[in-house]
Amino acid sequence: MKMLRHPLILLVLSTILLFSLLFLYSGGQEYNVLYAGGAVLLLSCVTYALITLCKWGDGYIFLIISMLVTIGVATLYRIDPTMGQQQIVKYVLGILIFFVAYFLFRYINVWNNLKWFYMGAIIALFVITLIFASEVKGAKNWINIFGVAIQPSEFIKLIFVMYLSSYFSQRPEKEFVIRNIREKYITLFMVYTCVFFLLLQREWGSMLIMIFTYLMMLYIFKSDFLLLGFNAVAISFVAVFGCKYMSHIQIRVANWIDPWTDISGRGYQITQSLFAIASGSFFGSGLGLGHPEYIPEVHSDFIFSAICEEMGIFGGIAVILLYFIIVYRGLKIALKLDGFDRCLATGITIIFGFQTFVIIGGVIKMIPLTGITLPFISYGGSSLLISFASMGILQALSARGGSDV
Repeated sequence: MKMLRHPLILLVLSTILLFSLLFLYSGGQEYNVLYAGGAVLLLSCVTYALITLCKWGDGYIFLIISMLVTIGVATLYRIDPTMGQQQIVKYVLGILIFFVAYFLFRYINVWNNLKWFYMGAIIALFVITLIFASEVKGAKNWINIFGVAIQPSEFIKLIFVMYLSSYFSQRPEKEFVIRNIREKYITLFMVYTCVFFLLLQREWGSMLIMIFTYLMMLYIFKSDFLLLGFNAVAISFVAVFGCKYMSHIQIRVANWIDPWTDISGRGYQITQSLFAIASGSFFGSGLGLGHPEYIPEVHSDFIFSAICEEMGIFGGIAVILLYFIIVYRGLKIALKLDGFDRCLATGITIIFGFQTFVIIGGVIKMIPLTGITLPFISYGGSSLLISFASMGILQALSARGGSDV
């Protein structure tokens, strides 16, 4: 009986159930659905077995990731089979990146000494984005390289948390000072340089995530309440400025406050999301029996609405609980570490948890929409692969801290 309650069994049963329902929805004709489910299940089980047998740290992180990816692939396959197949390919790449990140951070210990490199890399990526990026849905944040679209802001978020970890983990006596300017003010300048560039790119979601991560890490590792107060005032100023002078932010705030006045225009996306969630009720309409195609960008920004419509509010709650477990495991890992490793584990957990809150909060109209993706579930490339890299780093840190498998 104890074996039947193992999370791996739950993953196997959930995968079989989801893809069997998709197969039945197709009338028993689309055998590719079963092949897709089998591929996802095989990838998940083999990778989990490798982590467990080799004792490569926390044994739950990858299982939860696998469950989220399985839900995402099944939902995408139901929306568009081509997207589902492409997501499986990205899952394979994600697993490879997961292990690359794991081995780099497990056995190489120079990452806490690269603070100035991180700063230079962040600024360089921002400048490259401004010069070469094309505008997509109001935001100038996509670069096309040999036909592959890359979102540099996703890479910047991970480098940003590594930069903050390098700063917050150093001892006070080693703090850098130049012309009586302490490093905490240089770090503050760096944070608001990122804010400035993200405002230029109209990357509202990434800006919120990076500011919140900085404030949380400042509170946890420095407890500098004067600096926290200054940031609260500065952020309020940025928010007011954005709402007053930036048209795309004005539109999002107006749609958040009252989308019903222009339900067929600017408010169409969020109202369709709310209709989908409401129509799913508690238990959902059934996989394949809803109408997620009515929601624009349902495969990326609004995939949580599609899940709630066809799997019900209980299905949506289950997804949220999976994210809560990852945050819990991340914080548990951080508590077993110290120095740079503790800061990095905490920062990755914060950035992951807040991104989840921002996107789910947007699609249920708790906060304005920001246009970011739901980690491991939404269709995407840069976001998915960076999420795998972040979890690979967390996995390596768990091995350093001796977390149980």
